[in-house]
Amino acid sequence: MSRTVSSWILSSARSSIILQGKGRWYSICIPNRNKIKWKLIFSKTCPYPAGSCSLDRTFSFPKAFRHTSTEEEHFSFQLSPAQINDILRAGELSHRTLDLNGKNANSVLRFESNQLASNSPIEDRRSAATCLQTAGMMFGVFDGHAGAACAQAVSERLLHYIAVSLMPRQSLEEIELAVEAMKPVRPILQWHRHPNDVEYQEIASQYFENLRVYWQHLLDLDTEPGFSLEEAMICAFKRLDSDISLEVQAPQENELMRNIALQVAFSGATACVAHIDGVHLHVANTGDCRAILGVCEEDGTWSTLPLTRDHNAYDEFEIRRLKREHPRSEEKTLFVNDRLLGILMPSRAFGDVQLKWSKELQHSILENSCDVEALNIYQYVPPNYHTPPYLTAEPEVTYHKLRSKDKFLVIASDGLWEMLSNEKVVKLVAGHLSELNMQKSPLTFKKPINLGYMHNLLLQRKSKGLASLDQNIATHLIRHAIGSNEYGEVDPEKLAAMLTLPEDLARMYRDDITVTVVYFNSETIEDHYRNH
Repeated sequence: MSRTVSSWILSSARSSIILQGKGRWYSICIPNRNKIKWKLIFSKTCPYPAGSCSLDRTFSFPKAFRHTSTEEEHFSFQLSPAQINDILRAGELSHRTLDLNGKNANSVLRFESNQLASNSPIEDRRSAATCLQTAGMMFGVFDGHAGAACAQAVSERLLHYIAVSLMPRQSLEEIELAVEAMKPVRPILQWHRHPNDVEYQEIASQYFENLRVYWQHLLDLDTEPGFSLEEAMICAFKRLDSDISLEVQAPQENELMRNIALQVAFSGATACVAHIDGVHLHVANTGDCRAILGVCEEDGTWSTLPLTRDHNAYDEFEIRRLKREHPRSEEKTLFVNDRLLGILMPSRAFGDVQLKWSKELQHSILENSCDVEALNIYQYVPPNYHTPPYLTAEPEVTYHKLRSKDKFLVIASDGLWEMLSNEKVVKLVAGHLSELNMQKSPLTFKKPINLGYMHNLLLQRKSKGLASLDQNIATHLIRHAIGSNEYGEVDPEKLAAMLTLPEDLARMYRDDITVTVVYFNSETIEDHYRNH
């Protein structure tokens, strides 16, 4: 990126029009596969008062590197390579799966994850866990909007709801008996978290009680629940969204818990969750996060297998679904400017009760609440709001039986996919795998060995970029997503500029990005087919 481009970024920001009112309307320009896509975003700017409960407590990159406003007198895009790496690697998380004997008999070899904020604070969340009372591992990416509260709650709760849905009746009875006797309950999940992946400790007890009500409901069924994995995921998504809606309607004396429930229900989140058990891969998706498989064909070439559809106004299936669910008189107003009712990009999401409740219920809940403005909640009923709900959290579930040629799974929020195509992501991960293998391979020497020969070998390795390679593949993808030039190469100046964009400008050029890459154990998958 040249100085001209840097200057254009500043001048465009300083000349942008801001409409004053209860919030700000932005025209947002997001590069998408060498095209420009403009979006209209409503953003609340009301600050939290002293002593109120702010739910946005996750990390962002060090403030020292980021400008707070385009109006700063001395504005610079300069960052050292070390500072760039510090920012990009702050949210790195990786985990390698091992069994008790130290050998990997799991179809998941390892996973690597990272996040980069655009919003301040970041509204994306992620989850990863091993199921302890059922089989398998789960990975989730959650893209919040209108704040991080809903994404935070869903990231903490959804995997538990799925796990409970999969548990046999006997296990549910054992847990219920332990709770009744006030004895310790065996954990359902083993979480794999980054130190900055926060939890809502203040409301954990209420979340547990509502999870208990759910498993009591499952026990009340006359027969063994017996959900298939697809049914369990769908039931868990829908039940959690229902609980989010009911929790804010229930009487609550504790003001803090009441405020959290309000913020969770009136913000929103899309979700993409993968469940992997042996060769069985299920992906449940609600909204516009995305999951793809990287496949290595027999001839060594790589292909892409999409596992989700983006639920938005660009998807014909979603348009037809919504038209079926609402009167013909509303066909022209369901999507306005490629947004649901002119408001929301995704057509499926958790929370967002403004697009699910009746006008009367919304008014009643907000009228009886404390200062909702201080909680960053606004009361707004869109035009042509006649037959709610317009939004659902019900996911689409895709099943795929893993093959030895399926090498990795990428789950990411739309901040990545707006910058990189499916094919580009697979190419980058495959190239990273190849370079890592080359980096790990020992140097081969020709005899006799001398210092000059060894020096040349090291220079060759450095010239291929191996010395500065990101060890975490999610970091590698984020680096390319925000720093690539028109030739697909990372431009250090552009990368620095994108990382130092001030808070009032960053969202115009990139969204929050969350990426999780799961690598499969080909040997374990091959063993499955040999033994069956």
